[in-house]
Amino acid sequence: MKKILSIALCAICAVSAVAQEKLFQGANVQSPVVNADGTVTFNLFAPKAIKVEVTGDFLPTTKIEVPGFGTVEQPGVAQLTEGKDGIWSYTTSKLAPELYSYTFNIDGMTGVKDPANIYVNRDIVSFSNIFIVSEKQGDKGDTYRVNEVKHGNLAKVWYDSPTLKMHRRMTIYTPAGYDKGSNYPVLYLMHGAGGDENAWSELGRAAQILDNLIAKGKAKPMIVVMPNGNTDCQAAPGEWSRGMYQPTFMGSVNQKAIATMDESFMDIVKYVESHYKVAKNKKNRAICGLSMGGGHTFATSKRYPDTFNYIGLFSAGLHISGDRTKSFYQLLQENTEVQKQLARLFASKPALYWIAIGKTDFLYQQNSDLRKYLDEKGYPYEYLETDGGHIWRNWRIYLTEFAQKIFK
Repeated sequence: MKKILSIALCAICAVSAVAQEKLFQGANVQSPVVNADGTVTFNLFAPKAIKVEVTGDFLPTTKIEVPGFGTVEQPGVAQLTEGKDGIWSYTTSKLAPELYSYTFNIDGMTGVKDPANIYVNRDIVSFSNIFIVSEKQGDKGDTYRVNEVKHGNLAKVWYDSPTLKMHRRMTIYTPAGYDKGSNYPVLYLMHGAGGDENAWSELGRAAQILDNLIAKGKAKPMIVVMPNGNTDCQAAPGEWSRGMYQPTFMGSVNQKAIATMDESFMDIVKYVESHYKVAKNKKNRAICGLSMGGGHTFATSKRYPDTFNYIGLFSAGLHISGDRTKSFYQLLQENTEVQKQLARLFASKPALYWIAIGKTDFLYQQNSDLRKYLDEKGYPYEYLETDGGHIWRNWRIYLTEFAQKIFK
């Protein structure tokens, strides 16, 4: 009997070993490896490959011209070197604490995921592996990772939007200890073009950022509401009745929405304030967003000037009606309705109007135009300028900074 059990155990172990061997394509490869000196080594088992590259946001960027957007930064590329047993490797220089993303290019095939790294994010239609570098408690990498602190909860919540005539979904973060508290402030957090209600919780690490800031006493316990900003969609791709359609940059399913995000925004506020333990007043509401979501924040805050006490524009895509060949500053000068809306907003004395953008962001001029107009009118705001362009690395920084400024 013991012999039979021994043979069976060996067979199970053999099957397990074969499965693991297939998992890593026949080689015991670890990748990426964060080294003690802060460098990171990538390894890929590809014995028949001729050329292998890694592309990621930790490498020097290249600039390309994109019609309609101008100059856009692209992640850099580095060559891997083939070693023994068909394993290709590349080691970076020392990397600063951060969350980074990457993929491989193999013999001309781009966007190949690392088979040794199970951690992946989706950004519109692109998937990339991720890893985190951290040197000490409280640095960026530490803020973005899961630490041994009390954790809040994330829920995928469906709500009715009478304005859009849709049943829609959003992601809602409730802080640790939510059930024991009451009168929580609420941050409405908006994604960019191509994103959805999953973007900030997955790409933006919103839950980890809030968990860690709240645990350290750097941010007040708050509810964070992450809506879907695509008003022609009910939810993220594949997660509503439209089926497994191919998402696009604007998140569109080629059907005309009957209202804009700002026109329909109070449907979200009303749902949250009728279903959650929140303080229902201006001083306990904040709104912010990145890119398209920054544009939604701009539009929503001026449409409802007495609703939000804290307003954050992250690399905002700013749009108002008028001749699109003109600068945003010229459009502001010509649009009397927007002027009146902004005047009403700042007359309501919001506690914070915050603008943040990267030095090489393709939307930099738009945001400079807005700042010029605000300066001329004497409207108070705070401004943060960072290195880099239109990237998640900046938006995670902006959320971290903004969350520490609100509800004080």
